[in-house]
Amino acid sequence: MPSLLPVLARGALLSPLKRPRPDAAFPRTPLTVPGVRIGLPHLTAYERVCGFPTGVDALPLTYPHVLAFPLAMRIMTSRAFPLPLLGLVHTSIEITQREALGPDDEYELTVRVAELAPHRRGTQAVVVTEARTGGRVVWDSASTYLARHRTTAPAGPPPAEDRTPLPALAEWRLAEDVGRRYAAVSGDRNPIHLHPFTARLFGFPRAIAHGMWTVARCLAEQPVPAAVRLRAEFKAPVLLPGTVTYAADGGRFELRGGDRAHLIGELRPVAGEVTRGGPP
Repeated sequence: MPSLLPVLARGALLSPLKRPRPDAAFPRTPLTVPGVRIGLPHLTAYERVCGFPTGVDALPLTYPHVLAFPLAMRIMTSRAFPLPLLGLVHTSIEITQREALGPDDEYELTVRVAELAPHRRGTQAVVVTEARTGGRVVWDSASTYLARHRTTAPAGPPPAEDRTPLPALAEWRLAEDVGRRYAAVSGDRNPIHLHPFTARLFGFPRAIAHGMWTVARCLAEQPVPAAVRLRAEFKAPVLLPGTVTYAADGGRFELRGGDRAHLIGELRPVAGEVTRGGPP
């Protein structure tokens, strides 16, 4: 695995030189690391910061994302990747898990950029991650990242929001250091998550919670099938410190601040092995 600190430093230095656009060339060669084993102290630290019980015989659904994060950053901080790392916004994730993942298993992790696409606010990239064990894909994800910039493409209408709020189940008061604590275990030290003064450099009044922390924190509150598909959208930043409402009904869940949705997600069981985007 690449060391994250120099990779992130390179991404920060190269960010002002990037000129994002949806028709730009992007790296198409996947990066693969075989023989990845779980460090139990790291897993335990992740479980604690996200609210999962420790010592369970299956990995949290979101944990492989953290395992593969250094590979994703290696690609996304390269000169060949056209979107600047600084200010890049994680807007959605889709995860398909085909079976429970054991903490004692050995995994092969692969990350690649699937596509660039125009967005009404700039350019978005889809980054795909796969985890294999025993020669078969047991987990994969597709993360969408947005680089905001001026665009000449037709803006189109914003996505329609016509959702009935889900039943509220809990109110969480989030501490000011949530972003720093999650960054310590995830390696995601984007300045927007760390301190108010670094977040203000990118237009946020205070530090904001990591989107993947909000998803994990919600999943820690509900049963997750062994074979499952997760879809989650990060709708609005969660300012730290702050208070949010966790709501859920069946497989659907969300985080709200008042009437504003920060996160919406859905879990759906899948039968047998499926491919991303296939029928559940």
